[in-house]
Amino acid sequence: MTPPGFLCAFSVSFWLPAAVLVTALAIKLPTIIRLWRDPLLRAVGTLLLLACAVFVFSAPSTVALVNRLTGVPNISAPWCYSLITALCANGLLLLTTWRNGPCGRPAARRTRYWVLSVYSSVIVALWVLFPLADAPAERLRDLDTYYATTPFIREGILLYLVAHAVACLVSSRLIRAWVRVPGLDAWLRRGLRLLGAGYALDLVYSVAKLTAVGARWAGRDADWLSTDLAPAAAAVAAILVAAGFVLPHAGQYLRDRWRVRLAHSELRPLYRLLRSVSGAGLPFVLRATPELRLTRRETFIRDVLLPLARRIDTGLGGRAYDAALGLGHPPERARALAAAVCVLDAVETGTRARPGPGGGADAADLLREIGAVSRALRRSADIEAVRARVAGTRVETRV
Repeated sequence: MTPPGFLCAFSVSFWLPAAVLVTALAIKLPTIIRLWRDPLLRAVGTLLLLACAVFVFSAPSTVALVNRLTGVPNISAPWCYSLITALCANGLLLLTTWRNGPCGRPAARRTRYWVLSVYSSVIVALWVLFPLADAPAERLRDLDTYYATTPFIREGILLYLVAHAVACLVSSRLIRAWVRVPGLDAWLRRGLRLLGAGYALDLVYSVAKLTAVGARWAGRDADWLSTDLAPAAAAVAAILVAAGFVLPHAGQYLRDRWRVRLAHSELRPLYRLLRSVSGAGLPFVLRATPELRLTRRETFIRDVLLPLARRIDTGLGGRAYDAALGLGHPPERARALAAAVCVLDAVETGTRARPGPGGGADAADLLREIGAVSRALRRSADIEAVRARVAGTRVETRV
C-alpha cells in the first residue's frame, strides 16, 4: 500500500527533534548543575537526555552504524526499544513527583516502586526475547512491521508498544486532571497544556505502530502508519514535551528577571534626583547581575534619603497629602505624591522643617516607600498640580 503523499511531505527528520531536545537540555543544564540535589531538575535533565538519545539512535544512519559496529543485525532494535521504555518510565516518575510532591511520601514511593518494577521488567524481557528471535535481515526503518509475525521479536515489539501506550495514557490523564486545578501558576498551566498535546501525539505514535503491526497479523499492508505517520508524530510530540517541561521554569525565570529590571527602572527618577544631592552616582560595574544592580541602586537611595529625611518639612507632607486627595487621587497614590513633593522640596531648597517633637519626617516610612515615591516622580504633571494647590493653600492661610 502506497503511503498518502501528504504524509510523505510532512515526514519529520529524526535530527530536528534531537536538536531541539539538546537545546532544551543546554538551557536547563546550568540550573540542573547548580541545584543538583533537586530531584525534579535531575528528572527533567534525564528525560531530555533520554528523549534525545531515542531520536539519535532511532535515526536510520545510526541504526546502521550500531549494527555494523556490534556485528549483530538489528541489535539497534532492543536498544532503541529499551531507551523508549526508559523514557516512558522517567516521564511517569517525573509527572507523579512533580504533581504529588517529593519521593519520600508513601504514595510517591509506591508509585515509584511500581513504575520502576514494571518498566524494568519490560526492558529485561526485550533483551531476553531478542536473542531467541530469528531476525537476520537488517531493517533500518520498518523493522516493527517487517518482523511483526516473527516469533519472539513479535512479542518484544508488542511489549514495548503497549508499555509506551500505557505511559502516554496515564501521563495524559495526570496532566488533564492537573491542568484543571485552580490557582496554578500561568507558566505552569501553559507548560502542562504543551505536555498534554505532546503526550496526545505520543499516543498517536503508539496507535499508528500497533495498527500497522495488527494489519500485518491480518495479512494486510499498512506499513506507512509505522514508517511515515508514527515518526512524524513522535518528532512533533518530543518538541512539545521538551517545551512543556522547560517552559514553566524558563517562564518563571524570565518573569522574575523582568520584575527585577522593572523595579530597577522604576527607581531611576528617584535615583537621578538624589544623585544631585550626593554629587555622584554609582560607579559602573560591567558584569553586575540585574539583581546586584537593583540592590546597589536601592542601597544608594536609602543611604542618601536617610540624612535627607531630617530636612523634610513634615507640615508640607500633610498639606501635600490633603491636596492630592483634593485632586481626586486615592489615598495610596496621595501618600506617594506627598512624599515625592517633600523630597523635591528638601532637595531644591534645603529648608529645614520647623521640627516637632521628633523633628523631620519618619525615615523608616520613607525608606519603605522608595518604589512608590520614584513612580510618583515620573508623573511631573501630578506633582506640579499638588505643589500648586499647596502653594494656594498657603496663600489662603496667610490671608
